[in-house]
Amino acid sequence: MIRRIAGRAGDARRRGTLRPADGLDYRVLGPVGVSDGLRELPVDGSKPRTVLAALLLSGQRLVSDSQLSDLLWGQDPPATSHAQICTYVSRLRKALGRGAVIERRSPGYVLHIGQGNLDLARFESDAELGRSALALGRYEQASRKLRSALDRWHGPALAGVSERLVSSAAPGLEEARISVLERRIEADLALGGHAELLPELAGLVAEHPLRDRLRAQLMTALYRSDRQADALALFDEGRRTLADEFGVHPGELLRRVHHAILTGAPELDWPPGRSVVRTANSV
Repeated sequence: MIRRIAGRAGDARRRGTLRPADGLDYRVLGPVGVSDGLRELPVDGSKPRTVLAALLLSGQRLVSDSQLSDLLWGQDPPATSHAQICTYVSRLRKALGRGAVIERRSPGYVLHIGQGNLDLARFESDAELGRSALALGRYEQASRKLRSALDRWHGPALAGVSERLVSSAAPGLEEARISVLERRIEADLALGGHAELLPELAGLVAEHPLRDRLRAQLMTALYRSDRQADALALFDEGRRTLADEFGVHPGELLRRVHHAILTGAPELDWPPGRSVVRTANSV
């Protein structure tokens, strides 16, 4: 259901003649909605919001009537499903006004939006800039851009739409958010922010106990804060969790950080100018 959004906002306009106004701001990274810069537009009801979100997530590609029907009703659509979808689209057109173009293109619909008018597109753009800066060792720039990407979120993605759309699309969006968060922490660790990161990382590891990168990052932050015993205990806790949940051993990343802590490897230290063990972007 999710397509990569950034960079595609103008593709449909270049292929055709439909040109949406640029004043609307669409949101899927939190409660689904749209504003015109002055007020929230009235997209009322779970089903119209589901249609809007499905069109937004398509990356300006066609969403068929059958896809919309499945998202709205699953395997038991009403006999009037086509008519109801038409009604929801009509309500969206009325609510969004001239700032939106919802094109009927058989067998479905396409929503044309202006470049940068979707929070997901802005998130992806900032995230890509942040990842590029991180790969080049530009840690301050990376941290700034990755924080900007995360600031696009305003709660759990796709709030207010059908459970079917949430279950199909929200996990991928949440994975993208956590991945960006891990890279932002990687940049902040490289900048020497290990002490400040401890409370945040402790909460994240408690929330996501099976994510090796977050656990490795917390181990690194603890070690750099002169808490070697706590770092080793965190590894042991993760090893037990993996064994109990999946019957597997810790991955290469956790083992490498664990070995570096045991041996006091200098590459795990943080003075400027030294290499660090990459805990968020190296595997």
